[in-house]
Amino acid sequence: MISILPTLLVCLSLVAGLVFLLLLIREQFVRLTLSDDQTIDQWPVVSIIVPARNEADSIEEALKSVLALDYPNKEIIVINDRSTDATGEILARLAQEYSELQLITIDRLPSGWLGKNHALQRGAISASGELLLFTDADIIMQPPLLRRAVSCFLTHRLDHLAIGPSFLTKGVLLNSVISAFLVVFTLYTRPWDVRRAHCKGHIGIGAFNLVLASAYRDSGEHYSIALRPDDDMRLGRQLKEQGYRQEVVFGDKAISVEWYGSLQEMIIGLEKNSFAGIDYQMTKLIASTVALFAFFIWPFVALLATSGMLWWGNLLTVILLGLCFRLTAGVVGMSGFYYLGLPFGIAIIIHIMWRSALRILLRGGMEWRETFYALDELRENGRQEKLKV
Repeated sequence: MISILPTLLVCLSLVAGLVFLLLLIREQFVRLTLSDDQTIDQWPVVSIIVPARNEADSIEEALKSVLALDYPNKEIIVINDRSTDATGEILARLAQEYSELQLITIDRLPSGWLGKNHALQRGAISASGELLLFTDADIIMQPPLLRRAVSCFLTHRLDHLAIGPSFLTKGVLLNSVISAFLVVFTLYTRPWDVRRAHCKGHIGIGAFNLVLASAYRDSGEHYSIALRPDDDMRLGRQLKEQGYRQEVVFGDKAISVEWYGSLQEMIIGLEKNSFAGIDYQMTKLIASTVALFAFFIWPFVALLATSGMLWWGNLLTVILLGLCFRLTAGVVGMSGFYYLGLPFGIAIIIHIMWRSALRILLRGGMEWRETFYALDELRENGRQEKLKV
């Protein structure tokens, strides 16, 4: 009995923490919805900036949804970033059909830049809007989205508004992993702290980052995060650290994306972000691995490996994890059914993190979109970013 007491106390402490966290999340998520559209006397100009590299499969549908937004005062800037597929031809045709579409073509990537970040910066330089909307080339938006988002932005006097999309994915395995990722992402970003000025909680979502142009330029633009693969989150962080007001809401199917077409695509796609997200530090990788295993995998394993009070404690943990999962996944339109695959999903996330770290360390850098970035250069950009805040 004495030998299991410390483990049982740890288990009960984790359960108590999860209960408290669940209550926090529930209180905040109830309010994290798009506000009702309100009448605005003067709608500010919004510059919608869309970078595209080899997006022939998705770019036309996505851009037509942007063009169909019923916002009265917008400009659309699309950057063709060295595409080698049919993206350029599609964009040229759309620019002929729609005069409001501004097309920028990039033929060469300057040193010291990640391709997407450079494209976003080029788009921002050409933008004339009071508000800048950074979005991806595979995002589908419903017509009322931007009007409601700007209404929320103005009503709450924000400087940065991130909106989480609904995910249109197929397959039980892929959805299980995406659902697990969303739970981890929620716990990491702490959306309930994003609006609080005194908290470090911050967020950025590549699908929809709406930023006050003056705040964006004052905080360092994409120059400060030129080599950050996790550019969306880092943009949110630098805005938050400069004291700008930030909020995150969830689009409730007003914005959607087919994030990845397969589990293999997801594993490869997250390779560039995973190690960067923990600042290329092995100590953080090890700590994250231990925490993920302890919180999300061990309670399920313990149901098969323990008995008595320990078993009941782990069962309570599994139940509370299920409530937390259902709440988090439900906000972005994921079914609670995928909770059954949570341990598997977390195991895949751990695999992605280690795969990302080992490949980058062994190669001495990261290869992304046919361009190699040295690890020393990536780390130096992170250090310079910290010095500027």
